[in-house]
Amino acid sequence: MRGPGTPGLCYTARMNLDGKHIVLGVTGGVAAYKAAELARELQRAGATVQAVMTAAATRFVTPVTFQALTGRPVYVDQWDARIDDNMAHIELSRRADAILVAPATADFIAKLAHGLADDLLATLCVARDCPLLVAPAMNRQMWLHPATQRNVAQLAADGVAVLGPASGEQACGETGLGRMLEPLELVDELAAHFVPKALAGRHVLLTAGPTYEPIDPVRGITNLSSGKMGFALARACSAAGAQVTLVAGPTALVTPRGVRRIDVRTAQQMHDAVMATLDAPAADEPRPDVFVAVAAVADWRVANASDRKLKKRDAHDLPQLEFVQNPDILAAVARRPDAPWCVGFAAESEDLEANGAAKRAAKGVPLLVANIGHATFGRDDNELLLIDAHGSRRLPRAGKAELAQALVAEIAQRLPPRGS
Repeated sequence: MRGPGTPGLCYTARMNLDGKHIVLGVTGGVAAYKAAELARELQRAGATVQAVMTAAATRFVTPVTFQALTGRPVYVDQWDARIDDNMAHIELSRRADAILVAPATADFIAKLAHGLADDLLATLCVARDCPLLVAPAMNRQMWLHPATQRNVAQLAADGVAVLGPASGEQACGETGLGRMLEPLELVDELAAHFVPKALAGRHVLLTAGPTYEPIDPVRGITNLSSGKMGFALARACSAAGAQVTLVAGPTALVTPRGVRRIDVRTAQQMHDAVMATLDAPAADEPRPDVFVAVAAVADWRVANASDRKLKKRDAHDLPQLEFVQNPDILAAVARRPDAPWCVGFAAESEDLEANGAAKRAAKGVPLLVANIGHATFGRDDNELLLIDAHGSRRLPRAGKAELAQALVAEIAQRLPPRGS
């Protein structure tokens, strides 16, 4: 999910921020030091950055730092004469694709919520004609204060995107909600803001990763799936505006922000979690209307698994394992009378198109995505073949995040209208 040659940045960020001009607003909090790294990461993603600071922010980081990092003069004073007409609050916002305020203090959030315009950054935010995103950063008690919560709710109602905050250790020594999101998280969030919301209003249920079928308490049968494609697709669906539930087998991958994750180990547990989500989604979720089966599910499990570690004796005393077939999750979902729109994934070692077409028909799904080459497991790139009732089409080799975004566009284009 990370692009080759660009450590830390995902492909989605580079693709959606390249050529964008971002006004980075910095307010007076200790997290201002992270804004310096954020400015660098935004530029590595292909954006240009114009820093605008409040007077309080200059007490934490100097304008010289941001000027050196961005290669642009930094603006602090609303009466700055470097703008020909002395209207910095107009000129700076009109050139921007978005304004990102990070960190956004409780004081600055209160200003925005009430439309105050008593300094350059606040005036610029009120006078803007581009999207505004804020990344709160403050002490946990300040964040939880009723006034702050009212102000944040007002910003959201006004169409301002509120990114975070996160929970963790704070500069004051306390722990809790209020930490600013990390710079790379903010880059990804900003990039997602520019993704077309082709799946807005949809609830996408995905499976990802391998399954693990125990032989005894310390041994098991699994496969080489890393989960990277499934997690990339979950991230892309979320960025496209969908509510996403991810049922994940054993993997060390980080859950994409905004995605609800259910961890499982075995194929039976994955089956049960999928069916439970379809039958009784969480209280705040609509019923899934799209199901994407990306997981590499074990076809068989050990019927006579031992509850104790099997001991190795001599070469002729080998354990006798008996296998039974695991449930076919994709086929079971597709057979339901209330089935969501289904997408299957397949990995074949030969006759990819013929085997893929046969599998699509056998599963009864409108779209099957076949991995071109079975050595894709664990890699950051892939090549896909899309197979539907009309034939097949190849998505050329690319990073899995890029392929995920292309696949989301394909799914959105093929989905029937809601309620049909």
